[in-house]
Amino acid sequence: MLAIFWRELKTYFQTPIGYVYMGLFLLLSGVFFAFNNLFPQSSQFTGFLGSILFVYLFAIPLLTMRLFSEEKRQRTDQLLLTSPVSITGIVGGKFLAALAVYCGTLLVTVAYAVVVAVYGDLWVWETVGSYIGFIFLGACYISVGLFVSASTENQLTAGIVSFFALFFIWMIDNIINMVPTDSQTGVISALVLLAVVLLLLFLNTKNWVIVLGAAVIGGLTIGGLYLFRWNVFFGFLHRFLGWFSLNRRYTPFTIGLLTFDSLLYYISFSGLFLFLTVRLIEKRRWN
Repeated sequence: MLAIFWRELKTYFQTPIGYVYMGLFLLLSGVFFAFNNLFPQSSQFTGFLGSILFVYLFAIPLLTMRLFSEEKRQRTDQLLLTSPVSITGIVGGKFLAALAVYCGTLLVTVAYAVVVAVYGDLWVWETVGSYIGFIFLGACYISVGLFVSASTENQLTAGIVSFFALFFIWMIDNIINMVPTDSQTGVISALVLLAVVLLLLFLNTKNWVIVLGAAVIGGLTIGGLYLFRWNVFFGFLHRFLGWFSLNRRYTPFTIGLLTFDSLLYYISFSGLFLFLTVRLIEKRRWN
């Protein structure tokens, strides 16, 4: 894993990607800092950190789009997959390299906090909590971008898809407020979710017996719940979409509160997408 980590870390600074990412992030974050703190002479530094969440929608896809797609385009992925490093090590090394560049760039913005502390009244623990939250939030964003990059051979496609995936996650709280909460909508949502799961199961197994068995079990479960526990479906879509709300879990960090459930959620979210990336590459390796 360490060999992959150092290889990818050096690649960021041997190609324009690392410099473009750092330049874009620091430029936009500097603009936000100027308009949030310098011009209005405000000490609300956590407000600045909340504002640059939007910057990551553009910056993270730049950071992750080449990680696997470029390997496939240059046909170097076969050499990588036949190396003595496990697939988990390959994915982990690439993920940690992207996270290192992300954290290194984020570290530069500490200079903004120092400026606020010198000339204003910096809320230290709120700022520290916000930075810790940013690290975990960035890990989640990077894991999504890594999964997308492993799904395509084109860097541009990986970047665009990653952007829209992160934009959906960023907007998900607004989407939740617009969807209905009645039980009928919950049942329909559960059926659609079951159909998606069955499709993914078929694509991975190519076995109709397993798919039909899962369809029967899923259909009976949904039908039984609707007949005997129909209130379960009230707000089902709200709860399901809420699981993907990364920004909602970031809020406690902005007040200096490090909650175990938020940390566990971020770790689980990142772990899930890293696991899916490993499975995707393993499937391609044996095909």
